[in-house]
Amino acid sequence: EETGLDVEITGLVGTYTDPKHIIAYADGEVRRQFNVCFTARITGGQLEISDESTELRFVPPEEIEELPMHHTQRLRLQHFLEQRETPYLG
Repeated sequence: EETGLDVEITGLVGTYTDPKHIIAYADGEVRRQFNVCFTARITGGQLEISDESTELRFVPPEEIEELPMHHTQRLRLQHFLEQRETPYLG
């Protein structure tokens, strides 16, 4: 929804939550982290910047380690790249 791409869901990487991970936005909104991470296949659309993004691009797996990101995002990518047989529930 935030990329401009149309996708078909192909699997579940996992569910991710941490009650200690609180996100406070500049507009005063506060949320606790909860994420459901899916695998998907692109079926159409085109990469487009939205009001929730500033940059979009595809990154080769070998470059992921160089990118700055929160450890919870890194964990989701790690689980995806491991191609686990069962989804992570945490």
